[in-house]
Amino acid sequence: MIIMMNAPAADQVRRVQEKIAQFGLESHLLSSPDRIIITAAGDLEAVNPEQFERLPGVERVIPVATPFKLASRQFRGDATEVAVGAARFGGPAVPVIAGPCAVESYDQVRETALAVKAAGAAMLRGGAYKPRTSPYSFQGLEEEGLKILAAVGRETGLPVVSEVTDPRAVELAAAHLDMLQVGARNMQNYVLLKEVARANKPILLKRSPAATVEEWLMAAEYILAGGNPNVVLCERGIRTFETGTRYTLDINAIPLVKLLSHLPVMADPSHGTGKWKLVGPVAKAALAAGADGLMLEVHPCPEEAMSDGSQSLTVNNFRQLMKDLAVLSAALGRGESPATAGGK
Repeated sequence: MIIMMNAPAADQVRRVQEKIAQFGLESHLLSSPDRIIITAAGDLEAVNPEQFERLPGVERVIPVATPFKLASRQFRGDATEVAVGAARFGGPAVPVIAGPCAVESYDQVRETALAVKAAGAAMLRGGAYKPRTSPYSFQGLEEEGLKILAAVGRETGLPVVSEVTDPRAVELAAAHLDMLQVGARNMQNYVLLKEVARANKPILLKRSPAATVEEWLMAAEYILAGGNPNVVLCERGIRTFETGTRYTLDINAIPLVKLLSHLPVMADPSHGTGKWKLVGPVAKAALAAGADGLMLEVHPCPEEAMSDGSQSLTVNNFRQLMKDLAVLSAALGRGESPATAGGK
């Protein structure tokens, strides 16, 4: 249950919390300059919302049965749009984020950025901090990588996104990036989620390969409860018994999440498949399933990539895929096509 209070007095807030406690429920207080939101969790079977609606200072009460309150469709019926520069996730357009898995050099990022922008990409991606399975794999250029990404973003006019892996690095990353990414390995790093919520930047939250949809939305709830409403969810593949692909991109999750939540949800076919020849078909499937955006790995020379070259598209691959996606988008009536969603 969510209780909305419009600029209430402190004693009015305290009275609502006392009432919640009388029902054996747990309350959580979220505040903004003009509004107080109190969430109540527990056994709501015997709770009548009217008992709270009559309390002084209460604007409205929203019964929410799901454990994720602020992320639910019950809390907000219309879809949330998250703007990152000219890119808007959750609206009629289908923005595409493209770029290399890892920032390797200024020239590499610049060459990729110019090519993907010309093909219609709305945002530039590139990893500066690379959490890898092996400690001997390339770990990223860290702060230098952030600076390169930011410089190329300014030069090309593309908003930039990169993963932040350490709560202590959030402030630094936020100074260089337009959007912060919480990667799959950190989806349930609750300290990190609380920290990015305070960063005042849009957040891209990837699904862990072992997470249920509910766990994914509960991770988003941490960011929303921390006062940051600008969350974009990203399906990037779950671990199944299949060994023919890197992961199994859960196409089911895209329409399911859009039924359960007002947050935009996009897909990452590059990580979801792990094979560049599968990226195009799965990207099209995600678009057809209702994805609000796509994240694609592109490298000017994948065979020399320091990270994930096997799943990276060449510039020519990407250019052709963007043309295909534009045709599909028009056939689906999705409004602005991926090739123009970047506001060129």
